Amino acid sequence: MQTMKATWNGAIIAQSDDAIVVEGNHYFPADSLNRAHVGGSDKHTTCSWKGEASYYDITVNGEVNQDAAWFYPEPKEAAANIKDHVAFWKGVVVQES
Repeated sequence: MQTMKATWNGAIIAQSDDAIVVEGNHYFPADSLNRAHVGGSDKHTTCSWKGEASYYDITVNGEVNQDAAWFYPEPKEAAANIKDHVAFWKGVVVQES
């Protein structure tokens, strides 16, 4: 199994060998997040088959990448495998470490 890491602005945001790939996005276990860089957001969106997504802002060296991470607190049954997992976008680089 490969170890994946998510980085932004020179900081490691998450790293895990247990990421799940759904629709081309790597979902990292919530306990692999570097919480020093991850904070709350009020944004929510809805996916027809995964359910309602919540978002996190990512902050590194005083710069904020708003809503750059998302997760499904209560995913629909079809997406139950990504409960307690977080994915990234908006310039966050996900690659093998």
